[in-house]
Amino acid sequence: MKLFNKKLITLISLIVISVCSHQALAEKQVISKKVTKAPLIDGQIESSWQQAQETVTHDALAKIDIRIKSVYTDDEVFFLIRFIDATENRFHKNLVWEKSTASYKIGPTREDTVVLKWNLEAFPVDLTVSSDQQYSADIWYWKSFRTDHANRADDKYQIYSSTPSKKGHRVISKKGRTFYLTRKGDKGRSSYKNNVPIEFKGEHISGYKLRAPKGSRADVRAKGVWKDGMWTVEFARKLDTGQIDDVYFEKGLSYQFGVSRYEIAGRKKMEGIENPLFGSGEITEHLLLKFK
Repeated sequence: MKLFNKKLITLISLIVISVCSHQALAEKQVISKKVTKAPLIDGQIESSWQQAQETVTHDALAKIDIRIKSVYTDDEVFFLIRFIDATENRFHKNLVWEKSTASYKIGPTREDTVVLKWNLEAFPVDLTVSSDQQYSADIWYWKSFRTDHANRADDKYQIYSSTPSKKGHRVISKKGRTFYLTRKGDKGRSSYKNNVPIEFKGEHISGYKLRAPKGSRADVRAKGVWKDGMWTVEFARKLDTGQIDDVYFEKGLSYQFGVSRYEIAGRKKMEGIENPLFGSGEITEHLLLKFK
């Protein structure tokens, strides 16, 4: 499946959205309010957010409500995401030394995350990983360990297709059809890389080396703060990044998306780890972003 020209998508989507009203695909609206002063992306709720209307969406898998606000300036759009979480998980796949094999194995730690998933098609789609239609999506993936240190979310995209791909994860749709979910990072460098030591470096060590991201992979700024059982995560991105694999925002139009508490990878629940639902995230409710 090819990614569409983002500006063409915007023009066509304006027509399509106006006639179909998204029906059940986007029952809730997120209104982005124009502000003169941009919020700081620091995980703190400041005065800029007081002007924004709050929308509550439910994550059925996580069994929590996720609260969303949005504002925008002449060249950027911002999101404030809040959700409850009893514990703060700031480590991911730490390595544990196994004496019997004289090697490291992946431990139970899993970081906290939240994902914004944007429709890149020229028409409304079912953004779930059990959809009966093909689509591509722009992914803003905030990770409390692997991206938060760099004040970023991982800018990626997903291709959901009936055509097998080398790295595609096989999933079954609602009607029993076979699809393949392929997840790719945008061009550039991620904010982390695997740490794979071949000799003993300690009983417990990090499974990743952290670094500064570069290129389109670093398009989305983000910062999360956990306090009193609640995550507050702020996102910011240019309305137009100039990249074909990014959603292109134009004021006055509407954009379909969804939010997931957990990584959307098409995997099953895994017992014995922190955040057992990690990787099994899903879009429960489809939302519609509107600029006002």
